[in-house]
Amino acid sequence: MLFRYLLILIFLIPLNSFALIEVDITRGNLTPLPIAVSPLSLDEESKQNLKKILQKEDLGSEISIVVENNLKKSGLFNPLNKDSFLQKPDIAHLKPRFEDWALIKAQALITGKVTISDEKLRVEFRLWDVLAAKEMMALAFTTVPTNWRRVGHIITDKIYERLTGEKGYFDTRIIYVAEEGPKIKRIKKLAIMDQDGFNTKYLTLGNELVLTPRFNPTNQMVTYLSYFRNLPRVYLLDIETGIQEVVGDFPGMTFAPRFSPDGKKIIMSFAQDGNSDIYTMDLENRIVERITNHPSIDTSPSYSPDGKYICFNSDRSGYQQIYIMKSDGSKVKRISFGRGLYGTPVWSPRGDLIAFTKLHKGKFYIGVMRTNGKGERLLTENFYQEAPSWSPNGRVLIFYRETKTDEKGEGFSAKLWSIDLTGYNERLVDTETDASDPSWSSLLSN
Repeated sequence: MLFRYLLILIFLIPLNSFALIEVDITRGNLTPLPIAVSPLSLDEESKQNLKKILQKEDLGSEISIVVENNLKKSGLFNPLNKDSFLQKPDIAHLKPRFEDWALIKAQALITGKVTISDEKLRVEFRLWDVLAAKEMMALAFTTVPTNWRRVGHIITDKIYERLTGEKGYFDTRIIYVAEEGPKIKRIKKLAIMDQDGFNTKYLTLGNELVLTPRFNPTNQMVTYLSYFRNLPRVYLLDIETGIQEVVGDFPGMTFAPRFSPDGKKIIMSFAQDGNSDIYTMDLENRIVERITNHPSIDTSPSYSPDGKYICFNSDRSGYQQIYIMKSDGSKVKRISFGRGLYGTPVWSPRGDLIAFTKLHKGKFYIGVMRTNGKGERLLTENFYQEAPSWSPNGRVLIFYRETKTDEKGEGFSAKLWSIDLTGYNERLVDTETDASDPSWSSLLSN
């Protein structure tokens, strides 16, 4: 995979300036920061090399568009119209005329330079504080030319972190179930794409039903459920090599496999004789351990990021609610007490919140609550939506939403959506087909 060959070449000027810029990430997109993303300059020799390698005219502009789109979709930034820029890209990269950028209301400025030689792509970029007239950060990357979109994502992550104080989530991928065909006869394939919807690849052929793909937090391995001869099996798939293996054949029905934080175990639920309990499997020695033993339906387990606790949903109180317990199954405690049914709980990578799906009065909600059950907030409601998955920085949720069919049984669709933790910035996520069951990877550049 190309992302293995991306190298951070050098910190050009690792400054910690006392910038006046401050991005409030606690209130969503109420006041997005005006930011100017100048096209990255490209010299003539690099342009000629670029044509030979990628058949592209202006890679500098395309990388800047990737950065601009990422920042805009975050809801925290307002990229300014390039038609208003007064300074040429190559000159601005050397030394901006801050008064020109202040004139168009920019508070931050991104400039850069692209060079291609010996079939290597080198990208420099600088982040400037327009109000303080200071450089905030300067970095350079080198990689293979075909990896240029990843460079744009990594640049965005660096800018996001510098301006918000938190890790970005742009150099990531999303795995999901790609769906096609009528509702009663859907073809479902595993698919993976960059978080912005580009570079889609299909990982299965669609001749078997696939469900609930989930990333390993430590690498590019995924686990998912697939039906082989109408029997559910849990699989492991190495995205880099394409090697797939069956984790094991389990008794009864198997549901919702998910990795432990260290990637060494899979946690899931097995259903037998109308009862479902939670089990783990050690991936090295394939030892299976039963975690819950209760005459109720326990399912949808998710580890806390430190691996010490598990959240899950159960109907042991009479109807479906969220519980937490220690990772050995002890000290089970119910944490959801609102009206309605709760399902698909998933622990935030920050450790502070649990996201969930809620059904109440015929509507489905995506919400979050603190790990003690307090502070419940419903972020979005719709006819049908479920399966939230966290961005690796714990600031954004991705989920899927279905539409109703009409009287003829037509009009059904399933699409991916994202929403900010604060409940703002709800967006449709572009996919080539209908899509469901998304899972967000960790940062590829970690």
